[in-house]
Amino acid sequence: MELELKRTYFPNGCNGSIYRGETFICHTIELPWKENHRSTSCIPEGRYELQKRYSPKFKWHLIVKGVEGRSVILIHPANDALKELRGCIAPVSTLTAEGKGLLSKNALTRLMAVVYAALLKEQVFITIKSVTHDDHSKAERAYSQVF
Repeated sequence: MELELKRTYFPNGCNGSIYRGETFICHTIELPWKENHRSTSCIPEGRYELQKRYSPKFKWHLIVKGVEGRSVILIHPANDALKELRGCIAPVSTLTAEGKGLLSKNALTRLMAVVYAALLKEQVFITIKSVTHDDHSKAERAYSQVF
């Protein structure tokens, strides 16, 4: 299965949206781009494999495999990238500011339902690429009309 994370870069963090084909799954927040520096930067754009992972801190979540120069890049709950992330990706239900959102645990549950079901029969990949702020505004409006 292929997912796509469409990301917009801001000085205080990245905002994104994850899609499966044309279907919107959730928004994301990340740290700002700082040349892929460990613990202070979002990861580079590219295609990565997703796998399920368990830790006592985050319980069941996802790990992003194959990030050059980085390790243990997770997809886990957080609502403020600068305060709660060290290079990972946090799904959120609503974007509220640059690198900030709400209801992250709900969004992670929605994303994991899609990914975990697919992992029973195939590998799952996510492609991260940049888009404009207007594209995120359209996704936010479409999501709020559905929910």
